[in-house]
Amino acid sequence: MYEIIIDDRKVGKNHPCFIIAEAGINHNGSLELALRLVDTAVSAGADGVKFQLYRSEEQVSHNAQTASYQYRQTQTSSMLQMSKDYDLPWEAHRIIVEYCRNSGIAYIASCFDPLAVQLILELKGSCIKVGSGEITNYPLLKCIASSGLPVLLSTGMSTLQDVAGAVEYIRQYGDNKIVLFQCVSNYPAEPSSINLRAMSAMASALGTLAAFSDHTEGSIAAVAAAALGACMIEKHFTLDKNLPGPDHAMSLSPAELKQFVDTIRTAESALGDGIKRPHPSEIPIRTAARRSLVSARPIAAGEILDHTNVTLKRPATGIDPRLWETVIGRTVRQHIDGDIPITWEMLL
Repeated sequence: MYEIIIDDRKVGKNHPCFIIAEAGINHNGSLELALRLVDTAVSAGADGVKFQLYRSEEQVSHNAQTASYQYRQTQTSSMLQMSKDYDLPWEAHRIIVEYCRNSGIAYIASCFDPLAVQLILELKGSCIKVGSGEITNYPLLKCIASSGLPVLLSTGMSTLQDVAGAVEYIRQYGDNKIVLFQCVSNYPAEPSSINLRAMSAMASALGTLAAFSDHTEGSIAAVAAAALGACMIEKHFTLDKNLPGPDHAMSLSPAELKQFVDTIRTAESALGDGIKRPHPSEIPIRTAARRSLVSARPIAAGEILDHTNVTLKRPATGIDPRLWETVIGRTVRQHIDGDIPITWEMLL
């Protein structure tokens, strides 16, 4: 299985999970807020921070209605109006990209049209994110394929056939490395709806890397995704859950984002490398916890060891109990008091 490189970070099997702090449109159209979001992502220890590159009129018709969760948060029924309300001028993204590079965090953007892809190339971006809603937008996928950049493809609302079609189409027009994000396009999503096993199933069936876009509350689903082999995990965050906008209330606060990243890192450390061996911290305990051969009663010199005068007790300072059958029948060289670990030096 291949790996990808985002900025200077390797992503794939046997590499730490790449955590994307998803700012999305939580900048509310303000460059100042966008830069503060970058700072927050850096402080939390995220590997990348993700924004959106779209043009409202290109993306949304005048007839489009907001999703139910969007309406609850904005009280705006027009998706076009909501899109305009939270748009950020593209020139601001040039500043954000430079700010990210100076801050040591990867800038990532979801591209919604060919001009956005062109801007990413101009900005020397290292990958292109594709939102779940664009998985059937084959003209856009063709443009993205021609970029040659790794493609981070979200798969919310899709069947395996939908995903396979998009992957095959991208491969028809480019040799891009692809990361498939298992995603449920509901905010917040119930854990029972996440179907994390589909993440690995998609990646295995289509020969891609596996990732997870987490729309649940908390970090349980993300930890499970990391345990199942997700090479990337993304999660919405905000500066303040009370800010106006469709996503703030369901996003992580700065403190929650830090905890989210730390929790995934702890889970990763618990996964280890898969090689079964004692941890160095266990070695002193092993002697105390395991048993060895011990005299069950006083044993005279010249006596034969048998099941009546030998038993197994802690600590493991005598002969290993796995050699029990080898020791039984041996002659004792010297007198041994009762309840004493038996060593090879005591035997003929």
